[in-house]
Amino acid sequence: MDVQRTEKLIHAPKGMEQAPDKEGSLKWNGLIVIQFCLHTQGTRGSFFLKDHLLLFVKSGVYTVKFRNEKYTVRSNEMIFLHKAIKVDYEKSGEPGTEYFLDYMMFYMNEDILQKFADFADWKTIHSINEVAPVSVISVNAPMRAYINSLKSYFNQSDSISDGLVGVKFMELLFHLAEANTNLLQQLLYPHPTERSQIEQVVEENVTNPVSIEDLAYLSGRSLSTFKREFRTLHNSSPLKWIRNRRLDLASQLLLESTQSVTDICFACGFENTTHFSKVFKMRFDLSPTEYRRRNLRKE
Repeated sequence: MDVQRTEKLIHAPKGMEQAPDKEGSLKWNGLIVIQFCLHTQGTRGSFFLKDHLLLFVKSGVYTVKFRNEKYTVRSNEMIFLHKAIKVDYEKSGEPGTEYFLDYMMFYMNEDILQKFADFADWKTIHSINEVAPVSVISVNAPMRAYINSLKSYFNQSDSISDGLVGVKFMELLFHLAEANTNLLQQLLYPHPTERSQIEQVVEENVTNPVSIEDLAYLSGRSLSTFKREFRTLHNSSPLKWIRNRRLDLASQLLLESTQSVTDICFACGFENTTHFSKVFKMRFDLSPTEYRRRNLRKE
């Protein structure tokens, strides 16, 4: 199997909307659904989620890796991924269908979930202590029928009213509520029992393109509290400390690996090579390429 690799970490959903294999998309008040259709024997990559994601595979195989666990989603199956996490993926079409892959990604934020809670008069049943970052969702016949009903909407997305699109999206959340009440309960009424340690959250995400707001969210703190406690721990602002940590990792990779400067840039959590080169030179008085050449020559 010829597996292709997408090197740059994608921000989702923004990066997914610009993907070349995107078939179409629909948007409404904080919910985005993107359809993908392509032929592939294996494509790998990584993305960082800015919103919650429901991923439905109509045909083919989509494998997600989060931390040390792998989750495989096959035809007519669905998986939920919590926001503010980084995952690796591999996607492939089924043999016998010219490796055709057909799937949809539903991105949703807290605003759309609250709109649904108000619309459906959803009441909390009990407190949820922990939100599972990845959950496999059972797909029943009504949900499959719902997915099929969306197909025609992509073909005429420009002519469909926002109100009708909104009704279809609310229908999705009703189906989700019936399929997995506990998941929707987690998203609507999370009540973490304790806050995560700042050091752990930062170390787990130091090479991910996360914002300080994302880190505060992951640690269970407000932005102001996160910044204050971080400064107490490290005597530095989070932005400056994380940037220097990434630069240290980059300098190490420049000397200990044969990766290109571009690959090292993205591997260390920087989002573009121009910014990476600029801050690297500010720190080490040399561009990444010069730093590698001069230091390797000394050995």
